[in-house]
Amino acid sequence: MTETSGVFPQKPASIPAKSMKAEILKKLAEGDFQKAKTAIAAYPARRVINCLIAFFCHREALMRWRAIETAGYVVAGHAESDPESARVIMRRFMWMLNDESGGIGWGVPETMGETLRLSDRLFSEYHRIFLSYVQPECNYLEHPVLQRGLLWGIARMARSRPEVRAVLSDIAPFLASEDPYHRAYALLVFGYAGGPDAKGQTGRLRGDEAVVEIYGDGGFMETTVGEISRNGGLLKTS
Repeated sequence: MTETSGVFPQKPASIPAKSMKAEILKKLAEGDFQKAKTAIAAYPARRVINCLIAFFCHREALMRWRAIETAGYVVAGHAESDPESARVIMRRFMWMLNDESGGIGWGVPETMGETLRLSDRLFSEYHRIFLSYVQPECNYLEHPVLQRGLLWGIARMARSRPEVRAVLSDIAPFLASEDPYHRAYALLVFGYAGGPDAKGQTGRLRGDEAVVEIYGDGGFMETTVGEISRNGGLLKTS
């Protein structure tokens, strides 16, 4: 069982279609983000996901990230009440990352990672596909910004999913990336996943003072790549 098992609303609330998007955006901006996520998850999942996907490109970074986190929460909850419908959403996300879709898939890797972090059912079915996006011999994502989101999603999963260790050798090259977010998220993957080589990998970038803003649980934390490294690949919580 995951940390959120049993907390998802069971009965969807009704809301006119024309006002749902505005209502969701209003809730995403609320101070009590956990309460807002729970309220949003009470709406019909398929309609909510359409709104949240639209916000993946919102001009404000906080709204983008909160929409991503909420989407993962909604799909994970939906998997408990309507597994097949949740699978349809997951397949939609996979299509959005496909070159043939004609789009870029902004926010999709992050959402998939958050969904699989929270849902045991969907994790068992889709985690190998999700992890294949970081494997050069499989479905490797080449877009640098999508790679940021993918690494963030894997880092979130690594907190509770030891299966992430299967791709640590594919994560390691990102520690040498020119992108500081690649380096930061790769450190977090090693830090949370652990494993026999984790200590050696997380200590490699102790002198890296590139500044990054890491999103998690409704807000941002400003830190440096080096601080994450010095903290063993973990974010300081206080």
